Amino acid sequence: MPFPARLLNDNEEVVLDLRSHWVSLAGPAAALVAAIVLAVAVSNETDRGYFVIPMLIVVLVALVWLLARMARWATTSLVVTSDRLVVRYGVLARHGREMPLERINDITVSQTLFMRMLRAGDLVIESAGERGQQAFPGCPNPGLVQNEIYRQMELAAERDNQRSSGHRQLHPLEQLEKLHELHRRGVISQAEFDHKKAQLLGRM
Repeated sequence: MPFPARLLNDNEEVVLDLRSHWVSLAGPAAALVAAIVLAVAVSNETDRGYFVIPMLIVVLVALVWLLARMARWATTSLVVTSDRLVVRYGVLARHGREMPLERINDITVSQTLFMRMLRAGDLVIESAGERGQQAFPGCPNPGLVQNEIYRQMELAAERDNQRSSGHRQLHPLEQLEKLHELHRRGVISQAEFDHKKAQLLGRM
């Protein structure tokens, strides 16, 4: 489920909305396949009925494990906006933690060789406050996510500096003109131009 637009602040944009890498489902899926193969093999090798119920229980346990992991995977997300970082999780009861970008101190990426091959890894964000760390295991393309968070931190700091120095907020039409100039000079791509243009027109 995407991050609800109603939870966004004024002029806040969602930059990244991520779930954990699919590798987090590999263990339960492999266990279910192994249980099914084992159950079929046992049923073909023996005619004794008392093996059937234990094998069905094994398959059922593996299936429940996979479904539980899928539910957790589907309801856990890392959201990076232009103002903050949000980790949301919970199948029945929803929980979340927010970090303003200006309070993030450090972002650490940890990858094993296997996870590097799958382009996944663990992301640990450190911030000022009582709960100083937030981990997001199994993050897809963690290096790119790390770079994007740092980029958004720089943009947020630049906006704060402009506000503190008394620079006025440009009208959407003025922003659109500057956007068109950036596109003409090749600084931004056509897709980035179209996306930002639609956002600016939506504010008018």
